[in-house]
Amino acid sequence: MNQNKNRYMPLLMALSVVLGIIIGTFYANHFSGNRLNIINSGSNRLNNLLHIIDDQYVDKVNMDSLVDHAIPQILSELDPHSVYISAADVQAASDDLKGSFSGVGIEFTIREDTIHVQNVIKNGPAERAGILAGDKIVSIDGKPFAGKMVTQSEAMHRLKGPKDTKVKIGVLRYGVKEAKYFTVTRADIPVKSIAATYMLDDNTGYIRIKNFGETTYPELLISLAKLSQEGFSNLVIDLRDNTGGYLNSAVQMANEFLPKNKLIVYTEGRKSPRQDYRSDGHGSYQKIPMIVLINEGSASSAEIFAGAMQDNDRATIIGRRSFGKGLVQKQIGFPDGSMIRLTIARYYTPSGRCIQKPYTGGKYNEYEQDLISRYQHGEYFSQDSIKHTGPAYHTGIGRTVYGGGGITPDIFVPEDTLGMTSYYKQAAISGLILQYAFTYTDDNRLKLNNFKEMSELSDYLAKQNLVDKFATYAEGKGLQRRNLLIKRSYSLLNKYINSRIIYNMLDEEAWNEYINISDPVISRTLAVFKANAAFPKVIEKPATPKNKK
Repeated sequence: MNQNKNRYMPLLMALSVVLGIIIGTFYANHFSGNRLNIINSGSNRLNNLLHIIDDQYVDKVNMDSLVDHAIPQILSELDPHSVYISAADVQAASDDLKGSFSGVGIEFTIREDTIHVQNVIKNGPAERAGILAGDKIVSIDGKPFAGKMVTQSEAMHRLKGPKDTKVKIGVLRYGVKEAKYFTVTRADIPVKSIAATYMLDDNTGYIRIKNFGETTYPELLISLAKLSQEGFSNLVIDLRDNTGGYLNSAVQMANEFLPKNKLIVYTEGRKSPRQDYRSDGHGSYQKIPMIVLINEGSASSAEIFAGAMQDNDRATIIGRRSFGKGLVQKQIGFPDGSMIRLTIARYYTPSGRCIQKPYTGGKYNEYEQDLISRYQHGEYFSQDSIKHTGPAYHTGIGRTVYGGGGITPDIFVPEDTLGMTSYYKQAAISGLILQYAFTYTDDNRLKLNNFKEMSELSDYLAKQNLVDKFATYAEGKGLQRRNLLIKRSYSLLNKYINSRIIYNMLDEEAWNEYINISDPVISRTLAVFKANAAFPKVIEKPATPKNKK
């Protein structure tokens, strides 16, 4: 009898497993909202569609290219900042924030289908090999590189490469008839987040930060140490046109200026539990008077830092309303080397506000045109034109701040439009000013090499009547000479031309130093320091007078 029972046992177990699967499937379908089934059926439809196209479409289809075009369309239905990056573009997308890349160490511009070396990075591979600013690259690895094939992406592709590999570069040099050839050994080229560190006056240190990358915080410490040696007692952090980057870099930077246990930012999403980022109290500059500069180009991590300083009443914010990006992306890689940046959470400033500006999934025309809209509605020129779409919040000492559309500065400084004319706009937008500045630099490089300081070069350029020379050059390129408008825009034209020549001959720090000389935002900033008003205070309302009896 026992033998008969043992004989049927495997059959009974098999029937039990099948029955369990059937019951499980029933409950999954009827009590889980068919969610798993929906996901499976949706992805199956996509897979089936791709298989059908590959198998039956009338022409041969590049399936990788098709997928590369399809994924962005899917992500675009979510939000404006969830994006797909193809394998070919991943390296370029990461280089700016990585802190370094492997290459030859030059800055270049493309003019008339030829690469012009604009700057050679000090102590970099190209400088060690003998390449000079002003050289024109005409061949790479023995093959001509000129004409329509010369594009930004193709030039980067040919000049970048693995560390310690070699590339042979042929150049034409001013005053030399035949091409010169240099073998350059590629090396790690630093990508700096901080563009300028110098003293605005005897007391005020200035740091311009372009983005928040892997090396931003150590760069900041070096900049602060440099300013300490020069005896600074006030600090300006310039985040104008800083498009953001890594959240952790912004948190590290904010930590340097806040006392212990202050909330810097918190993130929260549907599948991402709330995570608070707080200061640890180890920062060395917790009490220095500080002002943070922002504008409509300040986004993401730049807004995290500015929001932390504003909500904790640690610094005065000066400038114009920031961009309004309050979404957190996570990078997720695919086996083929491509990746997506998927929004997984929102970030919130210490007062609890999310400064993400409004958007509708899949409909981004208004979102993309927002900055133009602000300009047209006068927001760049009048604080009264700022429209707050979010609720009011309060800082630690009770000041009112707003969510739902960027960081509104404590002190508004309008865009400087003095001297703006149609001639200046055409000259700038057409690129003629940049072209002229580079041509002038190239033609006068031997003379300009004598000037090593911004102030010396600036004084020399001021005597060269460059605006009139530019107008003649631009007229030869098709821009009608209009003397009355040129007179009205003289200061703007002079500043733009000189600044680009200074950039070409010196570096980005010298360029920043020059344009800051006449910057109304910098002038207002120095006035706030002079009034000892860098630390925010509650504006007391006048007491209501009592009725006399």
